[in-house]
Amino acid sequence: MNAPLHSKVTVVILNTNRREDTLECLASVTASDYPALSVLVLDNASTDGSVEAIRSRFPAVRIEPITDNRGYAGNNNVGIDLALQAGADWVLVLNEDTTLSADCITHMVEAGESDPSIGATGPKVYHYSEPRVIQSAGARADARWRSRHIGENELDEGQYDRRCDVDWISGCAILLRRAALEQVGGFDASFFYYNEETELCYRLRKAGWRVVYEPQAQLWHKGVKRDYEPSPSVAYYAVRNQLMFLRKHHAPLPVKLANWLDFSRTIMSWTIKRKWAGRRQHRDAALQAIGDYFRGRSGKRPG
Repeated sequence: MNAPLHSKVTVVILNTNRREDTLECLASVTASDYPALSVLVLDNASTDGSVEAIRSRFPAVRIEPITDNRGYAGNNNVGIDLALQAGADWVLVLNEDTTLSADCITHMVEAGESDPSIGATGPKVYHYSEPRVIQSAGARADARWRSRHIGENELDEGQYDRRCDVDWISGCAILLRRAALEQVGGFDASFFYYNEETELCYRLRKAGWRVVYEPQAQLWHKGVKRDYEPSPSVAYYAVRNQLMFLRKHHAPLPVKLANWLDFSRTIMSWTIKRKWAGRRQHRDAALQAIGDYFRGRSGKRPG
């Protein structure tokens, strides 16, 4: 390994009543071959015995209670701030429903330390239920500023085995450089949930930092399976936060118009096409999102 193994890494994991997932995640993290590693679990008022189980099985893991739910974005910002206060050189924001290879963190740090202009790195993410099927090999933004995972649902046959710059990293595991965080800040808490990693990576790249995908780092994610069906709540945040993203970063008028056209077509399909009769709640959530966008409502979805 060529990584400067003295660089301090803090892993930040947010847990909300996901005891078994978090314990499995911690088992893989604590088996990491990276030596300068500390782990911080942010517990969001869990009632399933998570805290007691973590303390029993992983006494070296620091647990911080979250009493004010600020969503995925805001809650993880608490962990990022605590990690930086503790002197972390890198902060790995990690979903609790992931497991990683023993050398995953080492490879991500090696990639990050290979160039001081790299602000974030991410691993090759597989579906947990299909261990050789790719969930994300980094991601690109299309002409409409919409995010698309590279290699999604493809069998891994080595087609994405080259380290490369990408537009963004999946939020299930993103390693962030201290200096980059100090310059641009953490996640935008107004997004609450969804699209927050896309927006952060955009800010990083806009400030001159590189965002890099490292294929030798491997991770398995239980969420977003091949047959994943977003809930109405996800539809709400996807629509509202995309509109917030476009406004915040002054997207060109053609990009904004293309998004509005997409949303209009989708809402119309969910309304009039019989095959989408089961998506009426998704339609209502999207309409609520548009209304809340114009009202200037951010953060948690009302109701």
